[in-house]
Amino acid sequence: MARIDAIFRMVMENGASDLHMVTGARPMLRIQGDLRPIDYAELTADLASTLLEEILTEEQKGTLAEEGDVDFAYEVPGVVRLRCNVYRQHRGIAGAFRLLPNRILSVEELGLPPHIKDFCDQVKGLVVVTGPPGSGKSTTLAALIDYINTTRRKHILTIEDPIEYIHPNKKSLVNQREVGQNAKTFPRALRAALREDPNIILVGEMRDLETIGLALTAAETGQLVFGTLHTTSAPQTVDRIIDAFPADQQEQVRVMLSEGLRGVIAQKLIPRADGKGRVPVVEILVATKAVAALIRDRKTFQLPSVLQIGKKEGMQRIDDEIVRLVRDGIVNAQDAYLFANEKEAIRPYLREAAPLKGAAV
Repeated sequence: MARIDAIFRMVMENGASDLHMVTGARPMLRIQGDLRPIDYAELTADLASTLLEEILTEEQKGTLAEEGDVDFAYEVPGVVRLRCNVYRQHRGIAGAFRLLPNRILSVEELGLPPHIKDFCDQVKGLVVVTGPPGSGKSTTLAALIDYINTTRRKHILTIEDPIEYIHPNKKSLVNQREVGQNAKTFPRALRAALREDPNIILVGEMRDLETIGLALTAAETGQLVFGTLHTTSAPQTVDRIIDAFPADQQEQVRVMLSEGLRGVIAQKLIPRADGKGRVPVVEILVATKAVAALIRDRKTFQLPSVLQIGKKEGMQRIDDEIVRLVRDGIVNAQDAYLFANEKEAIRPYLREAAPLKGAAV
């Protein structure tokens, strides 16, 4: 057993979502969004190096030395599984660790809108799950992939860095490839995927132009593709995909996206008012004919208006959902304001909603 395993156990025992280990400080747990030190010695450069390098393979040590950081998954058998990033900073080696649930939670258990499962019934196209780091994108994707695995007889291929959730074969056949272990890069694995007869492809991160382009091609040629970006709203996600390409390619990308996009799920996690964890707040853009036309005709600036009037099609704005959570007493107005996309526009609605539960903004 590695010495660091005892600290990893504390992540689970304290209900933390993340662990940070940095030279010059005690290990810190992120609990309900805030960092809190644990009862442990301050990490010297030597102690941090000993604890962190013990869980690295020789190949991972080489990557750390060459690239300055390395991503991987680590498990304390029967206790906890974590997504890990070990990196070098000016004081020495450091690590950031994200707790992964022992089992895949369903869409309903996560508190997500049940109708996002409708995206899983598509035959082909692109579905993007987006949000800032730590907003639960991987967990949402795991729930959607598990739903397909449970209900459809398909070939699911995931490309991840690292593999976060293990999907056993259920009705579907699931193959999971880890970049750096089973594949060199996302683009190379995605090109290979097109020759591996998948029905559904999960791209853990659409990090660059090449990966985004290949994802669009896969969606256009018959696969249902799920991917992630680090944007904060559905309209911004559409613009980010288009703007990733050079100007002389954007017209073609608009056409591909207008025909291939099926939807965008943008999410954030907001602290609950009762202090019992965080609650997801979700924006949903469904790629209707009207949405496709706006994308194709360079009118994506009108997408927020479509979101406002698209409730019958299953759409919802993240700020409207934030106001609802305040009105229902699930989150307080102060936290809601911090997480809103259009803070000044939402302020009057929060003031109206908050007195119902005794809050103010």
